[in-house]
Formats: sequence, C-alpha cells, structure tokens
Amino acid sequence: MHPIIGKSKLSPNVTRLVVEAPRIAQIRQAGQFVIVRAAEGAERLPLTIADADAGAGTITLIIQAVGKSTEDLVALEPGEAIRDVVGPLGQATDLLEHGRAVCVGGGVGTAVMLPLVQGLSRNGVRVTSIIGGRSREWVILEEELSRYGEVITCTDDGSYGRPGFVTQALADVITDGPIDVVYAVGPVPMMRAVAEMTRPSAIPTVVSLNPIMIDGTGMCGGCRVSVGGKTLYACVDGPEFNAHEVDFGLLSDRLSPYRDFEKAALEKRHCQLGPQIAEVSAAATAPVGAAR
Repeated sequence: MHPIIGKSKLSPNVTRLVVEAPRIAQIRQAGQFVIVRAAEGAERLPLTIADADAGAGTITLIIQAVGKSTEDLVALEPGEAIRDVVGPLGQATDLLEHGRAVCVGGGVGTAVMLPLVQGLSRNGVRVTSIIGGRSREWVILEEELSRYGEVITCTDDGSYGRPGFVTQALADVITDGPIDVVYAVGPVPMMRAVAEMTRPSAIPTVVSLNPIMIDGTGMCGGCRVSVGGKTLYACVDGPEFNAHEVDFGLLSDRLSPYRDFEKAALEKRHCQLGPQIAEVSAAATAPVGAAR
C-alpha cells in the first residue's frame, strides 16, 4: 500500500497527488512512469512521475480525471492509500546536454514536461516552455516551470497569456532563433502538428506517446507503435520517440477501440454516485483546444 501524503487541485479536472513510494523516488529518472491500481481489481493506469523527493520518499502524480478509473483515483484523500504502484518503468529521457531546448505541453501533457525541464535545467540547457489551456483556469504548472526558464502561456479564449494554440507560439519561437531540440507532450493531434512544424528545419523532435498500456513489460502488446517502420512498445522502448518517425495515424486508430466501454463505465459510476458529480463530469470530458 502507498499512502497519499498530499493532494491539490491544479485545474477543474486535474489533481496532484503526492504518494509515498521511497524506492521509486530514489531511482526514477525524467521520462519514466509508474503503473498504479487504486484498489484490488482496479484498472492498471500508467502515470508519469511528475516529480520526486528522494529524501521524503515520495513521488508526485498528476492525474486528469477523464474516466471511471481516474475519477476513482483522484477521489482518494490524504491518509488513504493506493493499492499498487509499480515502477519506475520505461526508458529515461535522452536529455540535451547543452544548447537550447523548447518543451511544448498540451493539456495534462504539461505535467510530463516538468521533469524534462528540471533535468534540462540541471544540465545547463536554456529552456523555453510553451504551455496552454482553454482559459486561465485550465493552465497548470506555470509557476513551477518558470523556475527553470522562460514560459510562454497560451489560452484559447485569450483570457490569460497569449491567445491561440501552443503550436502557433512554437512557430514564432522557431522563427526567432536556433533550437537544438523540441520535446512535445500532449494529445496526438498536437504532437503530430509539432512534428510537421519542425520537420522542414530538421529540428530534432521528441514526443512522449500514450497508447493503451496494460502490463508495462511489453508482453501484452497493447502499447505497440510504429516508429521508423518498425514495431516498438511504448512501455519498454519508450515512451519517448523520434517524432519524425512516428506513425501518428496508426497511433490515433489504436487509441479509439475502447472508448465506448470507457463511456459506459463512467456513466455507471456517475449513476451510482448521484447528481453531485455532474459538474465534475462535464469539466472532465470537455475538449481543451489549446492542446492542439
């Protein structure tokens, strides 16, 4: 069992949990993730290790509540515990050692960016972070990222920061000066758009992929992706890959088969809990345009 030490709300449907996991906190590296089960028999959920405190023996998980299992997880309170936390899993990020990096985060992908930005900053790399949200209340981790370099914040409605999508801001940054690498994390359409923007200039671009993942060992095959014409597995070969070699069309197709089952499970949960969760449900399922 892994006790929850702290909990805070980052946006209407994004929650930060600080969880006791001392062995993972000691050895995790940027880009790695864990697979958690909230309770016995619950769905296995892959979550990025957004931060860690080796001294305190804790890791930080940032969770977007979009389905039954994630809603169950964020409903836990400090003093309660997560049944299983397995990790660290996946390959650590190949971080740039000098020069300039641009990190682009769409939606909850901003949480995946945080450990990358921290690691790049420790290497002495100049970092520009581009993050976005539908409006100001959907922007997360701006203050944390600003400790490590410039942050460009975008909102769809122009209520905060720069109006427009993160990809529009990236286009201007590319024009402004040389970039040694771009890291992009977020919805598939956004990552695909970033890959196409950096391809003409041959800017090395890394994306963190989020296919369906079950065991985290490569045995189930659920997270297979096509990269450079080869079949690879996000859980053991990734989750980060060369964006210019990823087959984003196939990735999109593989994310869709279980949506009807997920919707049915979420509706069943809401019927059991009653009308008090209606507002949370609406926030969780609303699209975030700035993630594109």
